Amino acid sequence: MKALNPPKGVLLLCIDMQPVFVRAVTDGTRVQRRCEFAVAAAHGLGLPVAFTEQVPQKLGGTATELLALAFGAPVFGKNTFSALADDGIRDALLRDRGVEHLVLCGVETPVCIYQTALAALADQLQVTVLSDAIGARRPDDAAGCLAALVRAGAHVLPSETVFYALLHDVKHPFFKAYTQLVKLHASPNS
Repeated sequence: MKALNPPKGVLLLCIDMQPVFVRAVTDGTRVQRRCEFAVAAAHGLGLPVAFTEQVPQKLGGTATELLALAFGAPVFGKNTFSALADDGIRDALLRDRGVEHLVLCGVETPVCIYQTALAALADQLQVTVLSDAIGARRPDDAAGCLAALVRAGAHVLPSETVFYALLHDVKHPFFKAYTQLVKLHASPNS
């Protein structure tokens, strides 16, 4: 198998996928399954993955199913809503890893996803929000925030679209494994 050469500067940031939040958002189980797909696809492509947790000492950690898909990925606790408003996270992602394009999944769209995306755009980063791998307590609020992010310059696209674009063609060494991931996650509930 040919070695993977992942695109440089792209990172998948999975935001606050803690069971307490997954249970609170509309279709939380589906959101978690789509995040699992995104994490597995990013990991398979050789893209770095990182996780954030909102006040983990009170609200618990990231769903173990997600962490298992990107073993060893950094997990950052935060008190801020924007992940990039936390200086430690900002330094670890932007300075230490040289992130230029942030791909976002997780919860909650009108709060942490929205604020993280705006902060990234303000830092001159490219931002892609995975539209099928985000969730909110109130979907109407999320829709308004996503529209605002598009106007601000973010891309809002489905996971499969983003990862097929990163593959470029069927000759990519991860293509066959990726199509298996797509099939595994093809049910309407995932």
